[in-house]
Amino acid sequence: MYTLMIVDDESAILEGISRLLDWKALGFDQIRTAKSGFEVISHVVDWKPDICLMDVRIGNEYGYDLINRLSEMGVRSNYIMMSGYDEFTYACEALRCGALDYLLKPVDGGKLLQRVRQIIVEKMHGTIPEENEAETDPILKRPYPELSPLIRKIVMIVAMEYGQHISLKGIADRFRMNPTYLGQIFIKETGMKFTEYLMSYRMHVARCRIMETDSKISEVAGEIGYTNMNYFYQHFHNYYGISPLKMRMGGGLGERLEHEEKQE
Repeated sequence: MYTLMIVDDESAILEGISRLLDWKALGFDQIRTAKSGFEVISHVVDWKPDICLMDVRIGNEYGYDLINRLSEMGVRSNYIMMSGYDEFTYACEALRCGALDYLLKPVDGGKLLQRVRQIIVEKMHGTIPEENEAETDPILKRPYPELSPLIRKIVMIVAMEYGQHISLKGIADRFRMNPTYLGQIFIKETGMKFTEYLMSYRMHVARCRIMETDSKISEVAGEIGYTNMNYFYQHFHNYYGISPLKMRMGGGLGERLEHEEKQE
């Protein structure tokens, strides 16, 4: 089994990348995350990452400088650099320090999957399971390859930034498109408004966090972009037909804990 390390100074990116692929199916039983070079250097010897996804800028540090320092320490890994900057200089520095690829944010799940599979086979001399079906969007229930490139980019942005303030206008500005027109394209291909998809994705993440972790409900709400707990409870109940704590625990105990949570 393998270990994956994701290095980025934004929590939403760390969470998004950790959910972007079915890492367990690819053989990764451990996913480690770090938000600074200091955290990486403090733990990397124990973590021994087989593959490392590293942001080109980590606070005031450069990812390629960190890779060079790790190499000087005798730490070896298979590095993939991530960046929101489509700059030739950064790409050159990334490849010069030994990175195997330079992927632009929002990271395309298909490209990342292809590169990871290649590294496992060619660099790590491992095997990968046969692909029975393509990675599927958890909300649309459609394989990503079936989506148009534009819609894939939009859903990838949501997967990486759902905890932040996202709007269709903001995404349209990134693509230099008219937001009304972009919204029409999104509805035509997905059958959903962008706002409906965004809320559904947030509810999906919330359910996973509630069922798979011990995080407090207020923490889960904050992680998916809710600052008002009443709105979160209302949206969650309307979406699933049950309160968050009833879903987690059920019965009267869930109701009591939910009441205590609201008093915080």
